[in-house]
Amino acid sequence: MRHFSCCRIIPLTLAAALIAGVAGMPAFAQSETEPRPSSASPKPADTLDTLFSDLKRTRDAKQAKRISDRIWARWRDSGSATTNLLMQWADKAMTDRKNGLALDLLDQVVVLMPDFAEGWNRRATLHYMMGEHGKSMADINRVLALEPRHFGAIAGMAAILSDSGNDELELRAWEQMLEIYPANHEAQKKVGDLADKLAGSKT
Repeated sequence: MRHFSCCRIIPLTLAAALIAGVAGMPAFAQSETEPRPSSASPKPADTLDTLFSDLKRTRDAKQAKRISDRIWARWRDSGSATTNLLMQWADKAMTDRKNGLALDLLDQVVVLMPDFAEGWNRRATLHYMMGEHGKSMADINRVLALEPRHFGAIAGMAAILSDSGNDELELRAWEQMLEIYPANHEAQKKVGDLADKLAGSKT
């Protein structure tokens, strides 16, 4: 598969950070089943705007990771106990590779709370794991419409572009990621590797 028509509507002025998920899971989402450092708990004074501003300013990778963990903590909380429980069950099903059950649960999440970006993001992750790249990209579009700074979703987009062999668009995504998350070493490496690859193909 070489092209995804839905890629064209994703604004590449956005940015992404490659965040680790559960074992074998791409970078779209953090797992609810993973232990979280205490620093990941959102603080009352934190706002997403403040956290993203701090993330952009810091050049220390460990400090940036702590900030990104706090952003994830904000994103994961839907504000609904029912939705949060469905998300936890879906995470467990994904970890256990019970993809059908996970999809049923996440379908319920996006119906119950269509404005909850992380529900769409988690389903995008699942679609990717199931090899449904088109459906995954469609869900990524929904995530970005709700939260344009969702770096996990942009990382998922980069993974799909990589799988499709679209090096130029993947490079643009990682370059824009560095504008929002300059301390991310993985993105720095991706940019360097892709730039070298593309330069070599033009000589």
